Amino acid sequence: MQDRRPGNDQRGERQENRRGSFSGKEYRSDNYRRESRREDRRESRPDRSYSSRREEGREERWENRREDRRENRRDNRADRDQDRRRADVDTRFFSGETEPDENRIEGRNAVIEAYRAGRTIEKLFLLEGPAEGAMQTVLRLAKDHHTPVRFLTRQRLDQLSQTGRHQGVIAQAAAFRYAEIDDLFARAAEKGEDPFFVLLDQIEDPHNLGAIIRTANLAGAHGVIIPKDRSVGLTATAAKASAGAIHYTPVVKVTNLARTMEDLKKRGLWFVCADMDGTPMTRLSMTGPIGLVIGAEGSGVSRLVREKCDMTASIPMKGEIDSLNASVAAGVLMYEILRQRG
Repeated sequence: MQDRRPGNDQRGERQENRRGSFSGKEYRSDNYRRESRREDRRESRPDRSYSSRREEGREERWENRREDRRENRRDNRADRDQDRRRADVDTRFFSGETEPDENRIEGRNAVIEAYRAGRTIEKLFLLEGPAEGAMQTVLRLAKDHHTPVRFLTRQRLDQLSQTGRHQGVIAQAAAFRYAEIDDLFARAAEKGEDPFFVLLDQIEDPHNLGAIIRTANLAGAHGVIIPKDRSVGLTATAAKASAGAIHYTPVVKVTNLARTMEDLKKRGLWFVCADMDGTPMTRLSMTGPIGLVIGAEGSGVSRLVREKCDMTASIPMKGEIDSLNASVAAGVLMYEILRQRG
């Protein structure tokens, strides 16, 4: 049988042809093309100035991200402080340590009639689960009047109830009637003075609210403004802490504090908020129509409200601790405004 495999001569000839294709000038030209491509890449690289600008842009982006993270941590810390304070209040509230409240309304029909009679409902506690019949009417009235609603278990409602016959509905009514923004301007015009309002952001302790209302009356403020959410209302405890000032100092409850500040700015008011990192209060001019913004202890004034303020004022402190009670800080700043107004 004939051998069809190529002989040694044929295999050697193919190897020579294969080596010849990459030898001599062709190999040198390939190497030259590679070097040319490297030179082109070197020439196309950005100069040092562009690199420095790009590095500065990268640093700016990283700084913005770090600032966003710090802001988020501050917001989360404020939320945790508020939740902790709210849990403390709920613990005292549900454990029966508080005195019987005459402004607490229980039962579906009783709450519906309270709404229809024009009473201001601060909070509404409902039994969790599907709403049917009269419960739907209660929910609709709460939505129409912008009342904060919390859904609780039956056990929690039983702890909160004073009569034991709550029917899944308990309302906390305001101890006193709220005023309107125009009432505050009318009060200032009646005295012939520039408007001076005190705005409270996230003050949840009724004792602090009552103390601030009391000081506002003595310092000549024409009224106090509080938000509906995350704020204590005109409860019996707040009224008692005010030592009767609640009968003479109007209190306004608004849906959105930041939006209210925008509306008041259109009517000529300037706003100063209390902040530890602000300008010392004695270096600021706090005369004319002005609104003083006080935030909660620990978290301070919220970011959205702080952005609406025109100035930030700090109180000089020389002790080892770095914060004051909210009502005390409000009193110090109110009397500085009173001093400057003469």
